[in-house]
Amino acid sequence: MREIAKENLNYPSMIDSAVIEQLETIVGSEHVSTSDDVIIENSQDALKEVHRADAVVFPRTAEEVSAIMKLANERLFYVTARGGGVGYTGGAVPLRGGIVLATRRFNRILEINKADMVVVTEPGVTNYAVQQAVEAEGLFYPPDPASWKDSFIGGNIAENAGGPRCAKYGATKQFVLGLDFVTPTGDIIRAGARTTKNATGYNLAALMVGSEGMLGIMTRCILRLLPLPEARQTSLAVFETAEAACKCVATFADAGIMPAALELLDRASINAIEDFEPSGLPRSAGALLIIEVDGLRETVAREAGIVRDVCARSGAIEFRAANDDREAAAIWEVRRKLSPAVKRTGKKKINEDIVVPRSRIPEILAFIEEMGRKYGFLIPTFGHAGDGNLHVNVMLQRDDEHERHEGHLAVREIFERAVELGGLISGEHGIGYAKAPFLDIALTPPTIELMKTIKRAMDPNGILNPGKMFV
Repeated sequence: MREIAKENLNYPSMIDSAVIEQLETIVGSEHVSTSDDVIIENSQDALKEVHRADAVVFPRTAEEVSAIMKLANERLFYVTARGGGVGYTGGAVPLRGGIVLATRRFNRILEINKADMVVVTEPGVTNYAVQQAVEAEGLFYPPDPASWKDSFIGGNIAENAGGPRCAKYGATKQFVLGLDFVTPTGDIIRAGARTTKNATGYNLAALMVGSEGMLGIMTRCILRLLPLPEARQTSLAVFETAEAACKCVATFADAGIMPAALELLDRASINAIEDFEPSGLPRSAGALLIIEVDGLRETVAREAGIVRDVCARSGAIEFRAANDDREAAAIWEVRRKLSPAVKRTGKKKINEDIVVPRSRIPEILAFIEEMGRKYGFLIPTFGHAGDGNLHVNVMLQRDDEHERHEGHLAVREIFERAVELGGLISGEHGIGYAKAPFLDIALTPPTIELMKTIKRAMDPNGILNPGKMFV
């Protein structure tokens, strides 16, 4: 377990029966649970570290959320908002008990407007459901985190989620036009609008993006859409070295194109896949790229030819271009196999994400390999080469106290090097409690203090999602 921040520990550690009765009055008794199974399910995320809530509450309206937050400030108990619960930094975990406010009943897509190019949705709708709904109308919502079938839109916004298509389209923050949210003290705020231009006051909607559930609880989201691309073309290119693959990434801009997705897998990742489910990838390869272009049919045909030429000039030793949707799915299956494949290479996976400028990817990959040799760990690395966001997996073989300590030392050195190269310690996973001890590597003390000032101003009693981000 990681060390948890210690502020505000004077609050009650358990929710008493009077609070439970008041919560039941607000949302209905059937929507408040103290069942052990429900509490365990809602007291952990992908890290699988359980910090028990005292109750789980399932509100349905902004007014109910407001009433819960006002009660929490009156009775001084903690509230942790939860979406799909699939994060990797503990952002939705109730570290200090109190209640989990689960948003799964906020599960309606309220409007898809083709004229305005927006979708209005509640936060408890999955990314996948939003994408399927808008594509049925010929529209496109680009952010596509790997957890898209399970992660909620509210959580995507709270973590500023990314995904493979960020290379061309950007992360979630580029698509949030407006938000309704409830403040930690219970006020209902309507921020932003359904217009792409907005110079009316502070951008409060943007403040919520990446706030990790610490500044408010979303109840309605207005998201910008694009026309659905007419066609896509997916390719896989194998390179003898990671350096050659990275140089290829940089060459696409010189060729005048920006692929929609540009994914990189290093040698350790390739071999993990071949050990898990052989895909015919050369084990001696230094890296591979999965490249997808999209747009109008004629444009895609032209750009697909450029992709093939660029890969050839960059020294690709193997190139596969999908001829249809089935073959494209087979190429993406290589990427989807990574998580279970990598998991089999050790007893415990320390899963971190970093981001560096694209031009510095070769340097950070070389440094990660050096850390693997220094500490004796296998460290498969893969991710979004198009935007410099890499997923670093430090694999522990014994998972004892010594190895965990050594693993976190390796992670700290990797974080420090990423920052030295002009990057940051997270591109899309967020900070939560897992990365809180490392925040000062990336941000200066005045920057962190300003963030704390904003938190104190909006949440004077420290009620909402305590113990996250700041140690």
